[in-house]
Amino acid sequence: MIRSFAKGVLIGMACICLLALGWLFLFRPSLARYEAAALKNEFVQNGPGGNSGALSAPGAEKESPALNLTALQAQYPDVKAWLTIPGTVVDYPILQSSQTDPEYYLRRNYRGEYRTAGSLFLQSDCSLDGRNLIVYGHNMTDESMFACLPRYLQERYFKAHPAIRLQTSDGISEYRVVAALETDVSRVPFNRTYFADDMDFLAFAQSLLDSASVKADVPVAADSRLLVLITCSYSWPDARYLVVAVRES
Repeated sequence: MIRSFAKGVLIGMACICLLALGWLFLFRPSLARYEAAALKNEFVQNGPGGNSGALSAPGAEKESPALNLTALQAQYPDVKAWLTIPGTVVDYPILQSSQTDPEYYLRRNYRGEYRTAGSLFLQSDCSLDGRNLIVYGHNMTDESMFACLPRYLQERYFKAHPAIRLQTSDGISEYRVVAALETDVSRVPFNRTYFADDMDFLAFAQSLLDSASVKADVPVAADSRLLVLITCSYSWPDARYLVVAVRES
């Protein structure tokens, strides 16, 4: 009897542990993805009527209406932009914290709550009107956040997903993907936000293109604006996957 009771307790504890592990490794990482979809649905502009009323599935390729970013930022001031890569699951807010705590959103959502997947976040010294916008996100095993970035090193994927859309308080900007590479900051200083002059900026842009595994024949001019998306690689210590895009409009 005691032995049977102890066996039942052990089985019960094992089930609880399995449920906890499932929550930790399967559901919780995906939570940020569904929260972003709910947030977008809440603040989407659908003409004079406002909210669309129906929650779209994350990663849906359907053209979505613009967000009421002003209203969103009034409630969540650290949301600086919204990033969408059509044809992928990337459809998330971009957060930015202070330079005293630059990785605040590494494991937090837009409400400051802990999330395994964290948030996409803008480098703390970046300005949205700067020449090089740098956005970080996790390379999640459930394919959320920036897990698609390594695929850009495959030419077919690169060509199939050339467009990036960034909405800021100034409106919606369209970007064209021009390069994908695996590197680290000691090889290519991709985290630069200050440039002495046009020649310095062009030399920086060329260093990204020269290091690319795959690139497009799109010129980078002195007045170009770059968007650099970054996620982790595990090929060597401090390795990163980068997708570089140039603003078209």
